[in-house]
Amino acid sequence: MIPERTCDPAAERRAQVEDELRVRLIAGMAGDGVAYRGFLDRLASYLRAYLRRRLPRALEDVEDILQDTLLAVHNARHTYRAGEPVTAWIHAIARYKLVDFFRAHARREALHDPIADDDLFVASDDEPADARRDVGHLLRMLPDRHRLPIQLVKLQGLTVAEAAARSGLSESAIKVGIHRGLKALAARIRGGA
Repeated sequence: MIPERTCDPAAERRAQVEDELRVRLIAGMAGDGVAYRGFLDRLASYLRAYLRRRLPRALEDVEDILQDTLLAVHNARHTYRAGEPVTAWIHAIARYKLVDFFRAHARREALHDPIADDDLFVASDDEPADARRDVGHLLRMLPDRHRLPIQLVKLQGLTVAEAAARSGLSESAIKVGIHRGLKALAARIRGGA
């Protein structure tokens, strides 16, 4: 009878990649130029696949980000600690390079966004203030036993226990007040629409 393999093939592959990259990086840092070149070549193929998966709409930028990442790995190689996983260290560097790309890309795209005349008056900066005013008006229609729990828990973000302590009501009164108050508000809104 053949014993069953209990090891996950994907986990086994990740472990192989980890070992391969770590051995080559450490040898390269010790002065083995061939091992270091092998490290960069293998790393480039893994990073290229990683970046392509994360940038399906910007494939033309993958090689630039790849080169930036490889350069960052090279420049930061002295920060790698031999006992730590090399893939986690590389992943952190690659993630920072992706974030840099997204930030730069967002700024660049914002400069090229067309300004259409019909978009000018679609939204107003007054909307949050208008919403606060409308919510305040609706809440004032509720009795205190419903309004106060909603304000404390739903608007101020307190827990039910914190709201009970602050208001002097029991926790169950807070819960009931929220439930009944929201139900009353929904009925008013439906009736007013």
